[in-house]
Amino acid sequence: MGRIAGSYLAAVISTYIVGVIFVSQGNIANVVAMGFQVTIAQRLDAVVHDLTHMTEIYLPIIAVSMLISLPIAAMIIKYAPHLRSIGYILAGITGLIAVHVIIKMVFGISGIAPTRTLIGLLAQGLAGGVGGYLFHRLSTQKELAS
Repeated sequence: MGRIAGSYLAAVISTYIVGVIFVSQGNIANVVAMGFQVTIAQRLDAVVHDLTHMTEIYLPIIAVSMLISLPIAAMIIKYAPHLRSIGYILAGITGLIAVHVIIKMVFGISGIAPTRTLIGLLAQGLAGGVGGYLFHRLSTQKELAS
């Protein structure tokens, strides 16, 4: 059980980091589209700022998304264990995209600005896929050496 909990935590954190990087760069892309210059240092500052300031809002959303999608994937994978890696990757992708779509449908807002576009929404899905892949890798039982 400890391996699963640790794998879940790593999946959530990795999804958060990748997702926030995509959010920061998506927001900066909008600033650049308005004609402003943005330096590499400003891009890095934005990522660091977002990583440290989105923990109260975005991190719990990701945690809930993974808490729902990964166990559902595990139930499905029981019947198709040869699809374990793709199952967890798809669970992460689907979970993170679904949470943004649900927030939009229920509250009428896009809580994360870049998810207003298809590319931004797919980028968040990619972040979820990274987390799903990491969960797959870390939660796999290692073969004991003979």
